[in-house]
Amino acid sequence: MHPIVTRFFAGLLFALVAATAAGQDGPQKLPAVRLNAGMHLIQAEVARTSDQRSIGLMFRKTMGANEGMLFVFEDASEQCFWMKNTLLPLSIAFIADDGSVVNLDDMKPQTLDGHCSKKPVRYVLEMNDGWFAKRGIKAGSKIAGGPFDR
Repeated sequence: MHPIVTRFFAGLLFALVAATAAGQDGPQKLPAVRLNAGMHLIQAEVARTSDQRSIGLMFRKTMGANEGMLFVFEDASEQCFWMKNTLLPLSIAFIADDGSVVNLDDMKPQTLDGHCSKKPVRYVLEMNDGWFAKRGIKAGSKIAGGPFDR
């Protein structure tokens, strides 16, 4: 897809997310799944629906050291995230179907900066800022558990 078209659709998606989130007045709490990155355990809430993904970790004031959110999409595509209404600094991992980390990024709270996958993915994992780096997790590392144990 042409980069201008991709940016247009990303902008449109951001506008739709903002409209959906406008009606949200507090953090959502979703069922969680246990994942692991090597010996490191993760308790990740799972955002499966469009509405759940749109809200994500918005309005959350705290999150446990090994807690996060796994975003599950129906199809692999370039996934882009931003931090409007998100109060916590986060690190994000874009993950392939086999659980391998495609790329990582750090995200500042309450910004509209886009953070995108470098290739099409169906899974995205958000954790507290620096979580991946502190544990030596980088592109190519594997995440196991939940949808990655097929």
